[in-house]
Amino acid sequence: MTAQEPLDRWEHRVEWPLAAVAVIFLIGYSVDVLEQPHGLTAQVVRVLTALCWGAFAVDYAVRLWLAPDRWRWFRRHLLDLAIVALPLIRPLRLVRLVILITVLQKAVGNAIRGRVVVYTFVGAALLVYVASLAVLQAERDDPSAGITTFGQALWWSITTITTVGYGDEYPVTTTGRIIAALLMIGGISLVGSITATIASWIVQRVAEEDTTSQAATVEHIEDLRSEIRALRAELGQLTARTSAN
Repeated sequence: MTAQEPLDRWEHRVEWPLAAVAVIFLIGYSVDVLEQPHGLTAQVVRVLTALCWGAFAVDYAVRLWLAPDRWRWFRRHLLDLAIVALPLIRPLRLVRLVILITVLQKAVGNAIRGRVVVYTFVGAALLVYVASLAVLQAERDDPSAGITTFGQALWWSITTITTVGYGDEYPVTTTGRIIAALLMIGGISLVGSITATIASWIVQRVAEEDTTSQAATVEHIEDLRSEIRALRAELGQLTARTSAN
């Protein structure tokens, strides 16, 4: 057993549980932003969010412990550290989207076709939805803000991620502009990932067809050689009979 195998097994086992935790966190975050709960409901949402954060923190700690080279793993997963170490800072709540997309995309499996379809729709929908929640939370209390309802926030997210940018809605707060920048980068990255995946799938299909064609050609040549050998044998027999006569 290699030193990497325990870490790989852990990551494989927690893919779907972390996906479920991510969905629960998204539900709690949605209630917090859209309903602005008070009293018992607010406490439940806070507890739910804390439990989800705890699950991500435990996953981070276990992966760090199981990593063969902990210092190297630590340096390569600084974003994961920021996500679990700074859970209460509002601008960083959008960073949780990285976990949502990552764990859900990992759960898709290795099927190229399934990954393209699911990653496209789920990734785009999550980017738009969470960005809408985050920008609404950042903007609606500002007197000069134009984004004060979820409908406006959703429209702004769609026009921003598609790079249309009508300009009828735009963030005025620093947090809102940070969210806008992250959404733009996320949208460009999403399109690039989809394009690269489709290109990889096309190259793979072409290579498979080329391999199949080569195999068929080799098989055809072998059949022709067999027929030639058979014809030579028959010709040799006929020649021997003619000579005997």
